[in-house]
Amino acid sequence: MLPWGEMLRAALTLGIGPEAFWRLSVREWRWLCQGGEAPSRGDLAMMMKDYPDTGEGSERV
Repeated sequence: MLPWGEMLRAALTLGIGPEAFWRLSVREWRWLCQGGEAPSRGDLAMMMKDYPDTGEGSERV
């Protein structure tokens, strides 16, 4: 069983609220926990173009 309480507390420490926590993918969670290098501005712009926040459920985190 996963330590959900510990994981949620860690997310809150990072400034990630409960709703955003539950929307994270496993890949995103691993990246956050490992303290990986943030994407470059160009990479971020490309991701925003490829995956625009539109429609229901696209609230900002």
